[in-house]
Amino acid sequence: MMAAVDAGPLRDGGAHAARYGRVDAVAEGPRASYVPSIGAIVLIRHGETDANAARVVQRPDVALSARGVEQARRLAARLAKRRVGAVVSSDLRRAVMTAETLRERIPVPLALDPGLRERDYGDVRGIAYADLRTDIFAPDYSPPNGETWTAFHARVAEAWTRMQAIAARTDGDLVIVTHGLVCHAIATRHLDLTPGTVVGMSWTHTSVTEIEGPPYRVARLIDCSAHLVAASDAAGPV
Repeated sequence: MMAAVDAGPLRDGGAHAARYGRVDAVAEGPRASYVPSIGAIVLIRHGETDANAARVVQRPDVALSARGVEQARRLAARLAKRRVGAVVSSDLRRAVMTAETLRERIPVPLALDPGLRERDYGDVRGIAYADLRTDIFAPDYSPPNGETWTAFHARVAEAWTRMQAIAARTDGDLVIVTHGLVCHAIATRHLDLTPGTVVGMSWTHTSVTEIEGPPYRVARLIDCSAHLVAASDAAGPV
């Protein structure tokens, strides 16, 4: 197994970081005599939580709901058809639970990177959206004791640079489990989107965004949740 990537200090501790081994083997790349068969980056939003369903700004330690676990299981069945080489996840609990559910079906190395966390909303976390008196997604909004948009985007840019380096040295696809605003930031700031493509800030739980590379600039799929609504699934959509 692999450990958390050092992304510098962040305010809240992540989930289960001590359980994972070193990421060095992926981050530093394979032996010089070995040429990996480089795949895509598969960007994933975590599964649903009860806080998502209740429309509450989430705290770091929120777990997946039963629905979120089922979403992750269906995602795992979808990704099991690919040649996945490694998984890197945000260290927040809902993302780690999603990644661990994937690894029940796809036994590959897992690393945690705190740079992939959702935006830190500080004192706003735990408050229902209906009770907010401001738009917390507005470009000029800074949450009390939280993270500014400028700091958030800088952190995501640094994490994305690390993910591309790992992907370029991974034998197969690199799956990244993260959060909605991180997915939005990567798509709108770091990909070459087709003119006219509209990317909203709200991403479907366990949705798949597939990015070709290197260089990792072109998306084959954006926010695809076909595994949640497959007509062949007798259990129905989730």
